[in-house]
Amino acid sequence: MLAYLLRRLFYALPILIGVNLITFGLFFVVNTPDDMARMQLGVKRVTPEAIEKWKAERGYDKPLFINPAAPGVGLLTETIFFEKSARMFVGDFGRAEDGRDIAREIVTRMGPSLAIALPTFILGLFVTVSLALLLTFFRATYLDFWGVVLCVALMSISGLFYIIGGQFLISKLWKLVPISGYGGGPDAWKFLLLPVAIGVVSGIGSSTRWYRTIFLEEIGRDYVRTARAKGLPETAVLFRHVLKNAMVPILTGVVVVIPLLFMGSLLTESFFGIPGLGSYTIDAIQAQDFAVVRAMVFIGSVLYIAGLMLTDLSYTLVDPRIRFER
Repeated sequence: MLAYLLRRLFYALPILIGVNLITFGLFFVVNTPDDMARMQLGVKRVTPEAIEKWKAERGYDKPLFINPAAPGVGLLTETIFFEKSARMFVGDFGRAEDGRDIAREIVTRMGPSLAIALPTFILGLFVTVSLALLLTFFRATYLDFWGVVLCVALMSISGLFYIIGGQFLISKLWKLVPISGYGGGPDAWKFLLLPVAIGVVSGIGSSTRWYRTIFLEEIGRDYVRTARAKGLPETAVLFRHVLKNAMVPILTGVVVVIPLLFMGSLLTESFFGIPGLGSYTIDAIQAQDFAVVRAMVFIGSVLYIAGLMLTDLSYTLVDPRIRFER
């Protein structure tokens, strides 16, 4: 197992370096530090002196990859690439345009993002898998037909409709929970209840249809017919055999999402005023804070690669035929 993990990490490192290089190219080659200075200064006729001052204050006055004027290892370390991109591999994300430490902001905002994402993920998975098993149990009936129709209708509606409609109906008209904001302590559930409920409801349509398709494919396999021939009831066939053997394709989509939960939901956090990583990213884009955007892109790529590794490892838990030696 250890050799397998090390091999996967060895494969992931070039991918992560490639993502880092592409991100660096987009931010500093396509969009040069001079362009960043003009956008941040916000004036039409900015002077060259003001541009150079802005670049010097933020460390953008150095060469991109190689600094011939620096002695020794400074040839590579005293460059924009090393200070703005390479240091992110050791968790040094630098500072935002407002002077705040980006790493500290990420740690602080991770809590609110997880407070919404984890309940939404767990409840959503339980609800959608249960509904998919129910539709599979009553397959080819009116319940199955109208269930599929309802799923198609739910997945055809934009997520913004659920957010705006939920805020208007539950918060403004019924006044059951706050319309936006976030607070810690015992009253935190009041701010989390509506975003979590909307997140679960908005994902029911697509997820239930997907799981139903997986279960229906498993229903027609030989081992299911063998189980029925032995006299097992349909509920036992579904839960003991179909659900267990359908876990591999389910985990393919589920485990990859788990690391991305740390990134938060861009729309949900922005509309509900939750100080998580999603709203942090949106605010950085609006403020053209390139340091924060670079850091979030890098963290997203790291978490996605970690999710792929978790997916491969989780396969061995549900399918003993899969081994680490592959």
